[in-house]
Amino acid sequence: MARRRVFSGIQPTGKLHLGNYIGAISLWVATQADHEAIFCIADLHALTIPEAARAAHLRAKVRETAAVLVACGIDPARAILFVQSHVPAHTQLAWLLSCVTPVGWLERMIQFKTRSAGLESVGTGLLAYPVLQAADILLYRADLVPVGEDQQQHIELTRDVARRFHTLFGQVFTLPEPMLQPSGARIMGLDDPSTKMSKSRGETRPRHAIGLVDPPDAIRDAVMHAVTDSGREVRPERPSPGVTNLLRIYELLSGRRSEAVQLEFMGKGYAVLKRAVADLVVTTLEPIRRRYLDIAAEPGRLDAVLDEGAERARPLADATLDRVNQLMGLEEGTQD
Repeated sequence: MARRRVFSGIQPTGKLHLGNYIGAISLWVATQADHEAIFCIADLHALTIPEAARAAHLRAKVRETAAVLVACGIDPARAILFVQSHVPAHTQLAWLLSCVTPVGWLERMIQFKTRSAGLESVGTGLLAYPVLQAADILLYRADLVPVGEDQQQHIELTRDVARRFHTLFGQVFTLPEPMLQPSGARIMGLDDPSTKMSKSRGETRPRHAIGLVDPPDAIRDAVMHAVTDSGREVRPERPSPGVTNLLRIYELLSGRRSEAVQLEFMGKGYAVLKRAVADLVVTTLEPIRRRYLDIAAEPGRLDAVLDEGAERARPLADATLDRVNQLMGLEEGTQD
């Protein structure tokens, strides 16, 4: 039986953090065993964020992101890992799909509404972002796309774009299905538990996020200063968002059931909970940090991984793009 193909990408726009690991990267690592896995570092998507678009900064973040992913367990021998811009078919297919995607579909996207709110001027790239994302997925005829609940709308749009293309020109794409992340895998900011832990905020607010390659002292400092509430001890019957976030981190990293974790810390002071969480996070992330430092010390090795990944990705992407060009009349080919 053929293995199902999984595709996902991540933007190199900030500090990869514990929320990224729990909610996405650990799931990517797990899929390598029984799926055909393709992962990209989405540098083209990063250009929609002005502060990330500086050339030197973006190049450094691409390399940092690649090194962290490999350190977390993405195995280039089992998965394809590449930089999005190194495979030209992504931008080429995005243009072709933009010609069949109604503007109204894009204006309804929640991410566009959120990120454009309050801006005097909005770049075309921000509006067209979902079309490029659809091209990323459809190029590889992916069966599954690991996403959180907040990204399901993008998968639905991808399916809608593919169906519209099929109606106008003929069949070529696989309609992807979302591979939903585990319930409760959403990790909130330590300094503001009402907002999701963010890569960009993690760059400017040291106690907001736990970086995957942060040293132990920085991890302990962030956890021990995590916002809780005015109480003194854990009360599961009325937990605050901050306490709930700490309990969730402990539960997910320890692999224990929620009830068992709540029972362990019930009635204990917040300092006890924070020390336990900090110890567990350090134990989990320290091997990743050590591998990252080894990988970062060998830039040639990292370049080889990304070059090989792009070489493996291009034939898959080009085969889909060639068929699209044929169906649209841009190349000679057998028409359906």
